[in-house]
Amino acid sequence: MIIGIDMMGGDYAPMEAVKGIKLYLSANLRPGRLLLIGDKVQIQALLKEHSISEDLISIVHADEIIGMHEHPTKALKEKQKSSIAIGFHLLASGKMDAFISAGNTGAMLVGALFSIKALEGVIRPAISSIVPKTGGGTGLILDVGLNADCKPEHLNQFAIMGSVYAQLVLDVDNPKVGLLNVGEEEGKGNLLTQATYPLLKENKHINFIGNIEGRDVLLDKADVIVCEGFTGNVILKMAETLYDIGQTRNINDEYLNRFNFENYGGTPVLGVAKPVIIGHGISGARAFMNMIRLAGIMIEKEVMKKMKEELA
Repeated sequence: MIIGIDMMGGDYAPMEAVKGIKLYLSANLRPGRLLLIGDKVQIQALLKEHSISEDLISIVHADEIIGMHEHPTKALKEKQKSSIAIGFHLLASGKMDAFISAGNTGAMLVGALFSIKALEGVIRPAISSIVPKTGGGTGLILDVGLNADCKPEHLNQFAIMGSVYAQLVLDVDNPKVGLLNVGEEEGKGNLLTQATYPLLKENKHINFIGNIEGRDVLLDKADVIVCEGFTGNVILKMAETLYDIGQTRNINDEYLNRFNFENYGGTPVLGVAKPVIIGHGISGARAFMNMIRLAGIMIEKEVMKKMKEELA
């Protein structure tokens, strides 16, 4: 197992990435081999400073960095020696099994879609987000921003991919799938949700429970919540705000603390051939540790292979 890490991506690169690597190696009894992509001089100095053994580490030097506000496609094309471009080249050529970055989100999405391609049969890949549920469980919502406009067949595939991910990564047995809507009745909603409902109802690969409303998102009603990326992104940003408000008001609440993105690391791109995990630009050490850990789980449990089988 070889996990590639963009060491130059994120607001606190490469320091927090190095700290996250130390946490990962310290906590994992069977760590994977790590391929660090970035400025070799900086990386080696930080590894030495933090007393990190290079036994399970290799470094690939990258001369360039794609900035957070650069145009994704243009930057990837023009900066072939950047850490993100090199990372996707190594992933596509089989030199590593997964790639994580807290860098330019657009560049990571473009790289995932055009460097390693979608799984056979996938119409559109999606990005998902964890939903901490009030009962203590963990759910999944997708799409949360990659596909602002969708067709019913897209949401049908999101339901399958989300179910596979919930089973293998979140350890949810027979995950309940809900279609996010403005009412519970079958005929409710706009043209998209009305046309999607019968597809999900007939889908034998999922455990469809029907429509769920906004008030159900954080409850135990559904384990996988399906929606188009516009609505999903609004919910995601609102959930992030709940955590931020709690922090600014010094509220130490066990449930609200579960909205801290660092607990989950990053967002996987579902529906592409190999694990690609995108972290928040302000990711710290714990987020990097959890991104690496998530990549390892996805590799070990062959999540992408299982998705391909279910979608076929």
